[in-house]
Amino acid sequence: MFKPYIFIMKKILFIILLCGINCTTTKAQTTDEKKVAEAVETLRKTLIDPDKTVLDKIIHEDLSYGHSGGNIETKAMLIESLMTGVSDFKTIELTDQTIKVHGKTAIVRHKLSAETNNRGVAGTVKLSILYVFQKVKGEWQMLARQAVKIP
Repeated sequence: MFKPYIFIMKKILFIILLCGINCTTTKAQTTDEKKVAEAVETLRKTLIDPDKTVLDKIIHEDLSYGHSGGNIETKAMLIESLMTGVSDFKTIELTDQTIKVHGKTAIVRHKLSAETNNRGVAGTVKLSILYVFQKVKGEWQMLARQAVKIP
């Protein structure tokens, strides 16, 4: 007499569990989110091993690059500081990255831990970074960056 109810209850529990699993899975990245993530990774690698051609391609002409100390650089200033060793990243590790795409604009946030050798002086830095990327002629370019020191 109770066997049909047990079978029905098992089915209901299975359906509830299945719905719970589907509801907790993470959203897959869109094509644009993947392209922005690739641009961020290209930028990360190029900050470590500067290449003027790559920097020129991935940085927007109207760049506003904010440092954690308050200094703001333009595209030309940033490229010059990277190429001359004024700003010299030896390693960069990114964590907790999020990417939100809104049309042709993307907002990227992450934590950055790095070893530096700015002007020949070794150091380390931990920052919270906000990037704004803009899609220009099908390519994602860094339009703005702001860094804040974190403990």
